[in-house]
Amino acid sequence: MSKINSENLYEGKVKKLILNAPKGNVLDAEMMLELQAELEYLKSQNPVRLVLFSGAGEHFSFGASVEEHRREQAAEMLKNFHRLFYALIDLAIPTAAMVSGQCLGGGMELALMCNFLFLDKSARLGQPEINLGVFPPPASLILPLKAGQAAADELLLTGRTIDAEEAKTMGLATLVFDDRATMESGVENWIKRYILSKSASSLKIGVRAARWKFNTDLQSKLKELERFYVDELMKTHDANEGIESFLEKRKPNWEDC
Repeated sequence: MSKINSENLYEGKVKKLILNAPKGNVLDAEMMLELQAELEYLKSQNPVRLVLFSGAGEHFSFGASVEEHRREQAAEMLKNFHRLFYALIDLAIPTAAMVSGQCLGGGMELALMCNFLFLDKSARLGQPEINLGVFPPPASLILPLKAGQAAADELLLTGRTIDAEEAKTMGLATLVFDDRATMESGVENWIKRYILSKSASSLKIGVRAARWKFNTDLQSKLKELERFYVDELMKTHDANEGIESFLEKRKPNWEDC
């Protein structure tokens, strides 16, 4: 079964990509490859004005596969995951995420990458990687740009989870809705009001212009953080212990090295 469901909406002007591996919609290697294929296909779809991400079931995504964070897989996992961000930059089509339930780790990073973020009040967002002894490279760059350094430091270094209203206060959310049904109808109205009447080609150029600094920072620094993660972090005891303890469902035994 495919881990990405795609729908053409509004006569092909909106492409909806649904993470389809409930209950957690974990971004594993298989799902990442399917997402890559969808984004590659969209390059040739000139009428598309918006790419809309959502999650099947109650949750958007629990994040990237923790098993694939093990030392022997980490380099390939990060390379595949980061290709999604480069592909979205290259695509230059406006993007939006509709989030219900848990939106954690790599799932939050995908949502943060979008131009627009819609949440219902069940949404819970967080970057819990530090609790596993690791860190999230894309969020380490995106959060300071979107929410400011103080908010980024708090989320990245405490690993705490925030609700939809706090995400809105931080400037991360575009709109917050009471529930999923209200969000779906509200986003439909938002798309009709703000997206469908615009030129697809002008939107693409507008995205490139509006995100010039954002994209430049991400493209120039993400590879360095990837190297930092693989060549330094994964050589420590605690990073590997954090991953293994999570998979073994036990408390980590930190050695502080």
